[in-house]
Amino acid sequence: MAQTQTSPLAQPMTLPCGVTLKNRIAKSAMSDSLGDGAGNPTEDQIKLYKRWAKGGLGLSIIGEVQATPHYAEKPGNLIMSDHSDRNNLMHLAQAGAADGAQLWLQLGHAGAMADGQISSPKGPSALDLPGLTCGALSLEEIEALPIDFARTAVLAKELGFGGVEIHAAHGFLLNQFLSPLFNKRNDAYGGSLQNRMRLLLEIISAVRDAVGSAFPLGIKLNATDQLEGGFDENQALDVIAAVDHLAVDLIDISGGTYFPGVASSSDRVGPGPYFVDFAGRAREKTNLPLMVTGGIKTLAQAESAVAEGKTDLVGLARALVVDPELPSYWLSGQRDTPQFPRFKNPPAGGVTAWYTMQITRLANYKEPLSPEDLESAIEAYENRDEARRKIWNSRFR
Repeated sequence: MAQTQTSPLAQPMTLPCGVTLKNRIAKSAMSDSLGDGAGNPTEDQIKLYKRWAKGGLGLSIIGEVQATPHYAEKPGNLIMSDHSDRNNLMHLAQAGAADGAQLWLQLGHAGAMADGQISSPKGPSALDLPGLTCGALSLEEIEALPIDFARTAVLAKELGFGGVEIHAAHGFLLNQFLSPLFNKRNDAYGGSLQNRMRLLLEIISAVRDAVGSAFPLGIKLNATDQLEGGFDENQALDVIAAVDHLAVDLIDISGGTYFPGVASSSDRVGPGPYFVDFAGRAREKTNLPLMVTGGIKTLAQAESAVAEGKTDLVGLARALVVDPELPSYWLSGQRDTPQFPRFKNPPAGGVTAWYTMQITRLANYKEPLSPEDLESAIEAYENRDEARRKIWNSRFR
């Protein structure tokens, strides 16, 4: 069993901006749905990220933080704006930085996948598909997005968060722009891959200019959407090569999409990891630090990915929901594989609902859910979202 002093996961890593992460284990961004329905953190969310930080992580990332209330993925998302609860956000930033951990915000825009009950979804192009209908963003709206992302990043810095990650994966807006399946524009933001990546590169540059050279800036990018005719590995490598010329501190590689009716990578059945081999190919395109998220379930998998030089950081998500202190155990050689629940014929979205409700129990140190609690977890998840949609619409509409 690996020991603290020899494990490659225990080695600190200094990012290009000069900030040092204390080890190579990260909590990947997840939509924890713990906002209060008005875009602000709750006490549960503050306690949750403190618990994860004290569990030994080097880096933790909060998923899908919005610049405005107009394109949120869920009514539990956070909003970073001049109207936000600054005190609670500062408390969240402090809690997530316990024991020397870094807490970053993932800056998102759901685009076509915005919750239609609290917004009017818009993507790069209009869509009318089963379970997914949206309008097209105007050129003026697109050109405003780098300003929105930059403003949100500056506020994150002012409130004490350790860094930001730009979300360009999993079918959300910037991934939609990259995908030839969903981007049918015929202007400067559509057509060739160079045009389809234009918005992402403009946002990266705007954020970097706004926050300065010493503030960590990462991006989350799909290796592949896992959709026929969509954004694939060769296109992803071209985007990575373009990003290599910008002042980015971390490329977080994942894959898959949350478009309705499509299985996400996190719902795959298999031992994983999913994207470590792709990260090895990405090494040929960039010298920037890499993080791989998806399917890393054992200590041996995590250590070998770093030791072989394919990635610099390993991203864990559901593993930290079932075992929030896993990093400390891995780094001390006391544990190998977390125990994941097994579900029998779960409905679409049911496993995500179970994990989301388990996250809430983590925050309060309650006994974990069992797989037999799936039905009640789904009901609680849906009821909570419905209650928060009412708050959201009352506040923002």
